[in-house]
Amino acid sequence: MVSQVPDNYAYDPKAALPLEEPEPTLSMHPKRFALWLFIVSIVMVFASMTSAYIVRKGEGNWLDFELPPVLWASTGVLLVSSFTVQMAWLSARKDELAAVKLWMLGTLALSLLFLYMQWESWVRLVQINVYLVGNPSGSFLYILTGLHAFHLLTGITYLTIVTVMAFRQRVHRTATLDIELAATYWHFLDFLWVALFAFLVFNHSA
Repeated sequence: MVSQVPDNYAYDPKAALPLEEPEPTLSMHPKRFALWLFIVSIVMVFASMTSAYIVRKGEGNWLDFELPPVLWASTGVLLVSSFTVQMAWLSARKDELAAVKLWMLGTLALSLLFLYMQWESWVRLVQINVYLVGNPSGSFLYILTGLHAFHLLTGITYLTIVTVMAFRQRVHRTATLDIELAATYWHFLDFLWVALFAFLVFNHSA
């Protein structure tokens, strides 16, 4: 009777025992890992801030005022920018290099428009006597929107770098990692703003 030898059999003369082939390990590009680690840290920061918001509101002395209407329009602008950056990434995968440049420039323009509208919302708050230093209702609004604006600036910086890369022909079908990561981070910032704005709308009033 002849025994069959498995394909993954390896002979060890010292142990005289079969050795199994090593299992393949999962790997992630360092840039992608760093991005997701950064995203998790941002989520934790905003989770702690919104929790503090709810706790402080429950203590009373909460000023009731209307959120600036421009925040609704700025939300729409940011959502459109998510579409444009997605189109830029898809164009890169198709090697449509001219389209990549146009979509990226459009995304940058919309992102800057959002920041302008964010500034305009703070101007409107000042006009109705709601300041950073004062009632906690206004203070939290400035801090939360300002914190998001700061992270948005990091996203704009990343988008700018990728746009420059695109104009230098360094973003194409076989080199899409940077534009993919930029799009992922931008989508996250857009989702974060929508979630934050919804939180403010439903929890702002006393």
